[in-house]
Amino acid sequence: MTELKTVGLFALTALAEIVGCYLPYLWLREGKSIWLLIPAVLSLAAFVWLLTLHPTAVGRVYAAYGGVYVVMAIIWLWTVDGIRPTTWDIFGSIVALVGMAIIMFAPRST
Repeated sequence: MTELKTVGLFALTALAEIVGCYLPYLWLREGKSIWLLIPAVLSLAAFVWLLTLHPTAVGRVYAAYGGVYVVMAIIWLWTVDGIRPTTWDIFGSIVALVGMAIIMFAPRST
C-alpha cells in the first residue's frame, strides 16, 4: 500500500507541476489571459509542497519523481494536446516507471 500511495503522490505532484507550467504557456504562446498566472503560481506552490511530503532523502525523491513525471506528461500529451502516444512513448514511460520503482522501493540499509 505504501508503494501505491507514493506513486499516487508523485502523480499528483506531476499534475501540479504540469498545470503550473502549462498555464503560463497558454498566456505566452496562445494569447490567453494574464490572469492564468495566478492559478499557475498556486499550482507550482502546490507542486513544491507535495514534494516535501515524501519521507525519504530529497535527492532520491527528485530522481524517482522524474519517472512519474514522464508518464504524466505522456498522459497530458494524449488527453490535453490530443496527440496519441506512440509505441515508443509508451515504452519509454514504462522504462521511466521501472527506474522510479528501483530508486524508491529497492531495499536499502539506510
